[in-house]
Amino acid sequence: MSAFSRFTPLVSQLPATVPFVGPEAIERNRGLAVKARIGANESGFGPAPSVLTAIAEAASDTWKYADPENFALKQALAAHLGCGAENIAVGEGIDSLLGHIARMIVEPGTPVVTSLGAYPTFNFHVNGYGGRLVTTPYVDDREDLSGLLDLVRRENAPLVYFANPDNPMGSWWDGESVAAFAKALPESCLLILDEAYCETAPDGTTPDISALIDQPNVMRTRTFSKAYGLAGARIGYVITTPANAKAFDKIRHHFGMARISVAAALAALEDQDYLATVTARIKASREEISRIARDNGLSPLPSATNFVAIDCGRDGTYARAIVDGLMEHGVFIRMPGVAPLNRCIRVSTGPEADMALLAKALPQVLARLA
Repeated sequence: MSAFSRFTPLVSQLPATVPFVGPEAIERNRGLAVKARIGANESGFGPAPSVLTAIAEAASDTWKYADPENFALKQALAAHLGCGAENIAVGEGIDSLLGHIARMIVEPGTPVVTSLGAYPTFNFHVNGYGGRLVTTPYVDDREDLSGLLDLVRRENAPLVYFANPDNPMGSWWDGESVAAFAKALPESCLLILDEAYCETAPDGTTPDISALIDQPNVMRTRTFSKAYGLAGARIGYVITTPANAKAFDKIRHHFGMARISVAAALAALEDQDYLATVTARIKASREEISRIARDNGLSPLPSATNFVAIDCGRDGTYARAIVDGLMEHGVFIRMPGVAPLNRCIRVSTGPEADMALLAKALPQVLARLA
């Protein structure tokens, strides 16, 4: 058979990968049912009732494409954030937007700076365009701003990724430090400031919109997947300068947004009372996860996200055994993929019933491993 490939040399050499193995695949492959879905940083609390009503009302119009300019959503986001609609680009979740940004910047061999063990989907996109990832380790379980800055300068990198709050560790920096980091970067380096968890973070974590809105080498990515409970709707957006936002029109999927998803996002923005309620529930659930961890001799890390990283005190093999063992009880969680972060497991917040399943299963799994 011919060895001829119709794909580009880059694509021919790339492995077929899925950055995250979903609970559905685990159910299929292991023949187990997920009873507590607390591993994918979704919101088990779900969207607001008002959002579900908006989705139902929009369902009959699903035969129509959504507005390719996303006019209404940009206007609503601008009013909510206190910036101009021209400062916003909309896309099918942060993952899609990260791919667009990588396409704007990355060519084969382009150095791209990130933290070792940070969000793997970003790495997936950089690899997909042939970029060369260069990494600096976490320090005290959070991303090292000085290390990232030094690496950008050393590599003359045109792109750096930094998440605040962070996934997978849940750690965070204060907004002043983040803004200072952004301003210290060379003008030639674009910062992706991933703020997917900004709604669940303490006050002072997120820089004001005005602090970075005029800086052309900053793109801030946000999502409706976490606190708003709309992970399956795939709604993300970028806050940046008008010129940067306009650049997305060169490469984005102009009909990529689902009409139902847009209706959901608009309703979610209007229902800030529900957002306040659910963020309080997330905080309470973080505290419950931490209590369960401590009751079992494990060490929860401080978190500003909708999950808690738990130090299991050993290595990645042991943490993986806990993840696999919990799944045998129907409790789906995940873990960081790179040492030394992979000594931890990561548990998403969720309803009381899910926490009860975790509290029941975890001591059984630890006892068996002992």
